[in-house]
Amino acid sequence: MARKHIRRAIYPGTFDPVTNGHLSLIERASLLFDELVVAVSRSGGKSPMFAFDERLIFMRRALERESYRHRIKVIGFDGLLADLAVEMKAVAIIRGLRAVSDFEFEFQMALMNRKLARQVETVFLMPALSWVYLSSSIVKDVARNGGDVGGMVPSAVKRGLDKRIRQR
Repeated sequence: MARKHIRRAIYPGTFDPVTNGHLSLIERASLLFDELVVAVSRSGGKSPMFAFDERLIFMRRALERESYRHRIKVIGFDGLLADLAVEMKAVAIIRGLRAVSDFEFEFQMALMNRKLARQVETVFLMPALSWVYLSSSIVKDVARNGGDVGGMVPSAVKRGLDKRIRQR
């Protein structure tokens, strides 16, 4: 009997920190593919608030109770996303679009990834309407200024943000 081809997608990001908007996209993408690899980038050219290992732990904890978690693998990566996609035999890269302003950058990245890995498509997903405004940068800014981020991030992330802000 022939082995079924697994349709695997990669959802990459710095996830500094993971938000409920990210989780919304993960849930929706997991319904479209047989397997979803959530790839946490070491830095992505950014200076993250949380260390790489902390971001991996936050992501794993955020997904541990979800019913769709059996189709999701969380990994860390460094280097070119296109190389990772080819290595993992992914058919797609998932990217989130919140607003028109996200499109230009994401379009350029999609074209570069296509040039580097022709067999891998980029699939753009929009978050649920309730999370359109949400980004990791906004969450960190709200937390730094004493705002409540409880409804925006998983509880482990909220505790991590509270602890990090108190240390400063």
